[in-house]
Amino acid sequence: GALRAEGLRAEGIRMLSSSPRKFAIALIGGKQYKVTENDSVVTEKQIGRIIGDKVTFDKILMVGDESGTQIGQPYVDGATIEAVVEQQTLAEKVYIFKKRRRKNSRRLKGFRASVTSLRITAISSA
Repeated sequence: GALRAEGLRAEGIRMLSSSPRKFAIALIGGKQYKVTENDSVVTEKQIGRIIGDKVTFDKILMVGDESGTQIGQPYVDGATIEAVVEQQTLAEKVYIFKKRRRKNSRRLKGFRASVTSLRITAISSA
């Protein structure tokens, strides 16, 4: 699929920088992701977004760098993450197999979730 060609995993993070300076833990699509600038994040589909859209997330749980770490209660006030939509595609296929033993009854079904690939461009704290 399109995800394998670029080395992305479904709902995962690929680090591009070897020594991240600033990081954040963000709530994106109901799940928590630890991100740094220039990370590629694969999340559940962002509805109403097209490739090239700039997205801002304000539900930041924690922001940190060399000077210290800010922990939100539940969110850090004034902290935001900016990202760009890189790709809208399907994740790898998940197979659902059901079998009733001794009944000669089997069912195989496949499912591919819609995912969005985001590139983190900026992390700003309060």
